Amino acid sequence: MDLSKNNLKTERNMAEVAEKGSISIHTENIFPIIKKFLYSDHEIFLRELVSNAVDATQKLKKLASLGEFNGELGDLKIEVSFDKKNSTITVSDKGLGMTGDEIKKYINQIAFSGATEFVEKFKDKGDAKDIIGKFGLGFYSAFMVADKVEVVSKSYKDGTQGARWECDGSTEFELSPDKKVTRGTDVILHINKDSEEFLDEYRLKGILEKYCRFLPVEIKFGTKDESVEDGVDKDNKPKYKTVTTDRIINNTSPIWAKAPLELKDEDYLKFYKELYPFSEDPLFWIHLNVDYPFNLTGVLYFPKIKNDFEIQRNKIQLYSRQVFITDEVKDVVPDFLMLLHGVLDSPDIPLNVSRSYLQSDSNVKKISSHITKKVADKLVDMFIKDRKEFEKKWDDIAVFVRYGMISDEKFYDKSKEFSLLKNVDGQYFTMNEYADKVKPNQTDKDGNVIYLYTTDKGKQDAFIQAAKEKAYDVLMMDGVLDSHFIGNLEQKLEKTQLKRVDSEIIDKLITKSDAVASVLSKEEEEQVKGIFEKAINNKAMTLAIESLSPNDLPVTITMSEWMRRMKDMARTGGGGGMAFMGSMPDSYNVAINGNHAIVQKILKAENEEQKTKLAKQAYDLGLLSQNLLTGADLTSFIKRSVELVG
Repeated sequence: MDLSKNNLKTERNMAEVAEKGSISIHTENIFPIIKKFLYSDHEIFLRELVSNAVDATQKLKKLASLGEFNGELGDLKIEVSFDKKNSTITVSDKGLGMTGDEIKKYINQIAFSGATEFVEKFKDKGDAKDIIGKFGLGFYSAFMVADKVEVVSKSYKDGTQGARWECDGSTEFELSPDKKVTRGTDVILHINKDSEEFLDEYRLKGILEKYCRFLPVEIKFGTKDESVEDGVDKDNKPKYKTVTTDRIINNTSPIWAKAPLELKDEDYLKFYKELYPFSEDPLFWIHLNVDYPFNLTGVLYFPKIKNDFEIQRNKIQLYSRQVFITDEVKDVVPDFLMLLHGVLDSPDIPLNVSRSYLQSDSNVKKISSHITKKVADKLVDMFIKDRKEFEKKWDDIAVFVRYGMISDEKFYDKSKEFSLLKNVDGQYFTMNEYADKVKPNQTDKDGNVIYLYTTDKGKQDAFIQAAKEKAYDVLMMDGVLDSHFIGNLEQKLEKTQLKRVDSEIIDKLITKSDAVASVLSKEEEEQVKGIFEKAINNKAMTLAIESLSPNDLPVTITMSEWMRRMKDMARTGGGGGMAFMGSMPDSYNVAINGNHAIVQKILKAENEEQKTKLAKQAYDLGLLSQNLLTGADLTSFIKRSVELVG
């Protein structure tokens, strides 16, 4: 068959009549819906058009690999350019192309997807999933920014003729033959007045870099500028030429699309810097590569999490077949894993028509559970392989792990294997190791194991030292989430309580049966209490005379564990009643050590003034140990100390 003659005959017939008609749609006019409601962000028109061009290019490559296309593939770069003078943006590809009939089917009948028919035809030739691609509703996002759209296309099939489709945003179109001789499709947008912001090199480049920076086909971005002078003509008037500046804006083979065995640590670190140029190197990472029961690839990085961890969130980018979708992945990733950074790519995550918002369904839940499991498995593996190295990283990842333990039951169960507790001496213990360590010495008379902790090693040092004198161990709990984690531990651990080391005198933190006898009579206790009440004169302080070791402080000032915990939780985001607790005035307990030598000195003082001065001094020492002595009170304490010494 002489295809060239056939083609000429077809071209003559089409040249005689340009076809006009109405777009087959299921509403009277879909364009107002597209412009106002369907797409919330107008910039995604470029993502949709470039994605369609990529689909057409990949389909052609697939056909070539199946032996269904035997021509030269040649240069398959997709070109995006704009012409500010003529107010146009053009997206060109050298993919499958379309005949006039295919344009009518795939563009005019927008409710129909050509992908189904395409896959059905070639389903026995290979993996059908690789050749699915819609040239349908996404194309119509062009009318959000354009008054008129032209499509000029020529099919890859031998003996076919080029075709031109034009539409001005109404339901009317015009389809005519075109002299295009090269395979592929050009989509030309005539930008409307309201959308002239897109006729800007930096604006377009920014959109392409946002959505298309990892597309699997090279994207060439060109700028057409007809205002560039090019010498003078014969009348000595300036001549102008079109200057095109081209650059490739995408990495067609991102790290997550490669097999982990192909990659080295420096590859992962380089990609991290590509995603987050000004960030510190991550601690480690997980490479995801799942093909059953869903498709998921990606790389998740563990950053060095700071205490202000809110700024670490929303750093995971979601892609579908290397097209950027969103960085709001809360429906795909559990909340505590939002602290991670990196990339996820899955064609199985359902998207709405604009590809902008995720819908929750069973696949999303499966993916979320799988990511949680992979993260837990990675941490277990690291802990088992090199515990010392894991301990070095622990301070940076403790917030993340504890967030997971609080919010995810399955993660808590898994993390018991590697979650560490750190004491004030810098020693690390697993949950079971720590329970075994403190149980013999830190079990109270009621059989409860007491974990002592500090939130500020420096400020609470006096209380830490008092605990150490009794051979008690003290944990560091100074993380931003530790006030919540403490409550979580108490719920999980049997007959175990956590008490801040300065929340009570040491003998009451871990109550033993062998109480210290008092050297004071009842009358003397009442007398001492009266002296201190007069010296303190503060209703926020609740006084009590205690029988303690003579080596303990004469006055210990504490806030109850319950009150402190409520206030700490209120400061770290507790709502409702927590917020109310945070606004309550502070109240403290004042324990006066009746067995201390200074109490005897107070009782034996010459006069009431001297008794009051000594009691005030002992009380201020208690305040000082809790960092509660400031301003004028601190100045008075210093002056009084000088007088007493003198």
